[in-house]
Amino acid sequence: MSSLTHHVRRLAVDTRPLRHAPYRRMWLGNALSFLGFQLTAVAVPQEMFELTRDSFWVGLLGLAALVPLLIFALWGGAVADAMDRRRLLLVSSVFTWAATLGLLVQALLGIGSPHLLLFLTAVQSMAVAVSMPTRQAIVPRLVEADEVPAANTLNFTVSNAAMVFGPLAAGLVFALWSPSVGLPIAYGVDALLFTGTLWATWRLPPLPPENGLVGARAVGWRSVGEGLRFLLTTPVLVLSFLIDIVAMVLAMPRALFPEVAAVQFGGGAAIGWLYSAIAIGSVLGGLTSGWIGRVRRQGLALVLAVVVWGLAVALAGLARELWLMVTLLAVAGCADLISAVYRQTMLQLIAPDALRGRLQGVFTAVVAGGPRLGDLRAGAMATAWGTTFAWVSGGVAAAVVAVLVALAFPALIRYPRR
Repeated sequence: MSSLTHHVRRLAVDTRPLRHAPYRRMWLGNALSFLGFQLTAVAVPQEMFELTRDSFWVGLLGLAALVPLLIFALWGGAVADAMDRRRLLLVSSVFTWAATLGLLVQALLGIGSPHLLLFLTAVQSMAVAVSMPTRQAIVPRLVEADEVPAANTLNFTVSNAAMVFGPLAAGLVFALWSPSVGLPIAYGVDALLFTGTLWATWRLPPLPPENGLVGARAVGWRSVGEGLRFLLTTPVLVLSFLIDIVAMVLAMPRALFPEVAAVQFGGGAAIGWLYSAIAIGSVLGGLTSGWIGRVRRQGLALVLAVVVWGLAVALAGLARELWLMVTLLAVAGCADLISAVYRQTMLQLIAPDALRGRLQGVFTAVVAGGPRLGDLRAGAMATAWGTTFAWVSGGVAAAVVAVLVALAFPALIRYPRR
């Protein structure tokens, strides 16, 4: 019995970072805001599909988010290295909240404008692009160095738990109410729960640059360039970013969910299951992630996880039963969590604190920008060749390209645990 308990503890998620009060508050606040944001993440494409009946317009939401994301993630990371990160996180969070309130107001008024949805998506993306690298850059300041992988796993696990329950809740809302009622409910819950992040950020201690020279660094593209130069001279980080772009651009099927839910499964709660499926696997992977920090060949594990992601997504696209499609997407989600934890940990432990904000900005542009490019790819391909081809071919291509990249540039698969 003691042996069984020992093995269970080795597999169970490592909760040591929660003993630090500032990290614990951020973790709880983020859990609430992530849950609310996932209702909006389903409601916006659902509203766009209701207005246009075209997956291409749903894919355009990805493009609307991508441009400000790329610009402000890089700039926001530079700012995070030059000023108090708590203050910057507060300001960017308020802008995110304002964009959500804008979505709520337009739904209540029944404006029904696809172009307004694109604009509000862009504003929200701009704010998130600043807050995400800032939030990630402070993690090593809130926990011990050997707890960073565990802290990242906890963050990814709770965000993915929100990506399970948020879409399921959204699916329930749209199953019970018409869009004219369901959309304001989804946006309103998001606006309410986002106050959790505001509260947690307000309670953070001051987080100036470690050398104390707040505002001394020039915040501009020259500062961004310093971070990019460090990145380009670190092949392991470049390759980890490249392989994530491959996985998300080629294999992310998210933009196809509204059409598949409506055409193949009759709408209703099916859209909630599809949007939550990947996260279900990520949560299960996180709850059994005690082994992740003990893997030595972390680069090789990252590549294998991306291959599993691509193949599982491709098989899901061939499924004709909802339960099977959800199961295969969950397998893909488990693999995605593993790759995400290793990418984030590599970056945080390789980068010095003085550059961590800028490199987290690049990380944000890659991690959040890749799926949005994937949305555009999937929507355009579905319009031209149908949803099944757009879905399956992307997953197969992601797995193949990931293997080719790893073989062509072996620095990543040789990367050991630090």
